[in-house]
Amino acid sequence: MAIDNHKRKLLKSSAAALALSPWLTACSSSSLQREEAALVSCSRTANGHFNAVVADNNGYPIYSIPLPERGHGVAISPNGELGVAFARRPGNYMQLFNIETGKSYAITASSPDRYFYGHGVFSSDGMTLYTTEGEKKTSQGIIGVYQLRDHKLVKVNEFSGFGIGPHEVIRVDDTTLAIGVGGIHTDGRTPLNLESMQPALVYLSTESGEVVERVGLADHKLSIRHLSQTHDGRVLCGQQYRGEPEDGVPLVAIHQRGGALIPLNAEPEEWLRFNHYIASIAVLGTHVVATSPRGNCYGVWDLETNQLIEIVSLVDASGVVVEQSGVNPPQWHISSGAGKVVNRTESGMVTSHQTNVMWDNHWNRIPLK
Repeated sequence: MAIDNHKRKLLKSSAAALALSPWLTACSSSSLQREEAALVSCSRTANGHFNAVVADNNGYPIYSIPLPERGHGVAISPNGELGVAFARRPGNYMQLFNIETGKSYAITASSPDRYFYGHGVFSSDGMTLYTTEGEKKTSQGIIGVYQLRDHKLVKVNEFSGFGIGPHEVIRVDDTTLAIGVGGIHTDGRTPLNLESMQPALVYLSTESGEVVERVGLADHKLSIRHLSQTHDGRVLCGQQYRGEPEDGVPLVAIHQRGGALIPLNAEPEEWLRFNHYIASIAVLGTHVVATSPRGNCYGVWDLETNQLIEIVSLVDASGVVVEQSGVNPPQWHISSGAGKVVNRTESGMVTSHQTNVMWDNHWNRIPLK
């Protein structure tokens, strides 16, 4: 009965957001033009409501899907048809929607003893969704395994035993997930185990749920949060530092399977610019961009040397995603919680646009058909 009541509460909140969302346009039976719909992210509004927003290549909103509470990450199916917006950790819902038509499907509420932890990823065939979750009492990590059935997400399995406080999950190949395990047990968002936390980058088999590789950092207070992958299969990790405020510790590391996590290079005072938190990471060619909303900036590194090239000021720097559509030069799209959208090529050419959307931490790109 508790689940039913919770679902009713989420649906009621969602309906209120629908009535008040300033960016929502009426959904028609015709699909959106693929060349227009390019980016998807969660967002906030000035009047305290939350949406998932589908935008064009410059970040101008096309339509939005109302969310009952603040969202975080969005998973997109490989064919670009479906999106799933996840509640911010510790969250109580995920919202399935159709990217092409704007149709919102039923909300999936968390079970009474679980939280959603903000991220998920589809299988390569688009029929299975893997989500990061946790037990409410212990923060023990769960990978929820859901199947798509008649536009509903039905849980069919769970993987566990890999650590406390997972956050982002990505698919590194057809049978392997990479998980950023934060290592933090929380009461709501209040950490309870900072002295004993055990963060790790974990690789998990989608066939058996077993850990196939696990690697940590020397500093146990570097909570691994966000992930990205290079074109040659290495995994990048963005950290949140839970130690002393004056410590300028490395917040981005890179991992080659079978090896150690190698921190990217910057001076301690440069790391302090990021205010101990990396929100999003994206690789283009031999360079990586990492954003920090808390530091009001993003950084650019050369992955051939692992050396920091530049730190760029951007208020509430949030999501970053790569465009390699062939329509425009390959570039990063970088969003801001203050509405600014920056387009940056690997050579450093920058254009920007001011939108009226308060973008949240992550952006995804809709695959071209």
